[in-house]
Amino acid sequence: AIHRGGGQIIPTARRCIYACQLTATPKLMEPVFLCDIQAPEGVLGGIYSVLNQRRGQVIMEEQRLGTPLYKVQAYLPVLESFGFTEKLRAETGGQAFPQCVFDHWEAMNDDPLEEGSKTNVLVTDIRKRKGLSAEIPPLDKYLDKL
Repeated sequence: AIHRGGGQIIPTARRCIYACQLTATPKLMEPVFLCDIQAPEGVLGGIYSVLNQRRGQVIMEEQRLGTPLYKVQAYLPVLESFGFTEKLRAETGGQAFPQCVFDHWEAMNDDPLEEGSKTNVLVTDIRKRKGLSAEIPPLDKYLDKL
């Protein structure tokens, strides 16, 4: 009987898994915040404007009983949230108060293997930061060469 060690099994399994990942139409998952924004009625247009610029999706808008304040809840991708509070305050004259909390993960729409797509640019930047080659390796790199 021939004993197969990790030195033979692991590289083969790794190539197989990489090839499976490339052929499975991969998608990136991005974290999404649930933003709870309190503001008076007069600045709701500014809130919607900032959310639309940053791929935000409004899920609820309701008036607080007995007050002139509105509560707006929206989903906001974490990638778009950097500088969100400052932009929102500038757009609403400092009258909107957002609170963002992680809510869920969501698949990004673009294909990370398609050259020039937003997710491909993101993958390329991550690969550079980690010291890997910038381009995603082609599938034939992982096929058996027998």
